[in-house]
Amino acid sequence: MKKWLIAFALLFSTGSVWSTEPIPASTPENSDAITIWLARHGETWLNRFGHAQGWADTPLTAEGKETTRYLGEGLKGIPFDSFYTSDAGRQRETMQIVIKQAGLQASQVRELTGLREVFFGSFEGAPDEVMQDAGARKMGLSGRDGLFAQLKAGAFSIDRYIDGIAAADPQGYAENFSQVKSRTQQALHTIIANAKQNGEKNVLVVSSGMALMVMISDLTDDPRKNHPLANAAVIKMTYQNGKFNVTELGTQRYINEGKRALDKNSARQAKTL
Repeated sequence: MKKWLIAFALLFSTGSVWSTEPIPASTPENSDAITIWLARHGETWLNRFGHAQGWADTPLTAEGKETTRYLGEGLKGIPFDSFYTSDAGRQRETMQIVIKQAGLQASQVRELTGLREVFFGSFEGAPDEVMQDAGARKMGLSGRDGLFAQLKAGAFSIDRYIDGIAAADPQGYAENFSQVKSRTQQALHTIIANAKQNGEKNVLVVSSGMALMVMISDLTDDPRKNHPLANAAVIKMTYQNGKFNVTELGTQRYINEGKRALDKNSARQAKTL
């Protein structure tokens, strides 16, 4: 399989004090703006094995933890006011690592079930290729290869894909696009409402890849919104006067900046030994 196909399959492997209730730096000229960093969790074991991971959950791999440390280092210095995840362990673990690495003071991380990954029904834990092939055929494509061809041509549509999986689930439990969009955007509105009420300017959210893609699906016209999110990648956006502005889509620059900073620090320490 070509390298870009392998990368696609891997990217779509679904993906402090904790509260059960319902990202970045604010700019001086927009003092009333709320900036939100939406980060995907680090690589998990189901991601590594290429199995569907929606509401199913596994811990981060060693590499996933390392990449998350880079993310935390890259976000260091941003004065986050609040923190959100779902109740998924991989999202909690990612947030804990980021908070520790960035040296943040987080008295509470709020959990919103609306930030969960897409529920894949009876495909949960199955090989990705099985779910992708079934979903693609429901989309009227020639199986998984047809789905990859759509992606390569830039014709991939997240709503069609999720609806295809829902239609293909033999047990009929998988979520459709409308269901995922409703709950993820409700979670986003809750985050904004809390920020406005509490005077918060900078918010860090950890969720999962496809859930984040659905959340922002109608908040930007940038075609990159349909590109799979890498583990620990970030979507950055601002909210002001009732409008969202997505300024970064799936960027890995915070990871890269964090890695450079930590590598530089390690080299400096090695010289002193």
